[in-house]
Amino acid sequence: MGKSSHNDGRLFVISGPSGAGKGTICKKLLESVDISISTSMTTRAPRPGEIDGKDYYFVTVDEFEEKIANGGMLEYARVFDNIYGTPKDMVIKQLERGRDVILEIDVQGGLQIKKKMPEQAVLVFVLPPDLTTLRQRIIDRGTETEEVIDKRFNEAINEIKLIGEYDYYVVNDELDDAVYDLKAIIMAERRRVPNKIMPIVREYEKEI
Repeated sequence: MGKSSHNDGRLFVISGPSGAGKGTICKKLLESVDISISTSMTTRAPRPGEIDGKDYYFVTVDEFEEKIANGGMLEYARVFDNIYGTPKDMVIKQLERGRDVILEIDVQGGLQIKKKMPEQAVLVFVLPPDLTTLRQRIIDRGTETEEVIDKRFNEAINEIKLIGEYDYYVVNDELDDAVYDLKAIIMAERRRVPNKIMPIVREYEKEI
């Protein structure tokens, strides 16, 4: 799974602690960048306004465990009391067609992808401007108890310590600035010489 051809797409793994705003950045990015975004699977209950098949594939624990047993997950992780993961088939098919794909996943999943697909994965860590802002964003969701807020906040600190495993970072203070930075990373990676050089060379050879 770690090998790729020159024509394969790139896998942009967007991670960060809960409340960093990675989902908001990715949705805004799609307005200006032609890129596919993978839909993750989870055993948690939908939040208000979330749509099955669009925001997540919402499944039972048994359904998720069966998917794991059948080798159908690209990565997965147990986060608090739920399981999150990326169904394999849809992502691989997109990459093989030369489409770049965004995976918005947690840090555990991001590190799994880095190990499995080192040639295709580009890891981007989304940071909050500061920890006070991060905690307030978690509180502002209005969906968590005080105990869960504390748990998520402590986990966020542990995740931030792993930023050295990532290729790039984006600070989500002003949304438009964060989207601009992520877009710049994607555009730069698309022009990285080893990725696309052979098709380009062949086009020039035709003109000689």
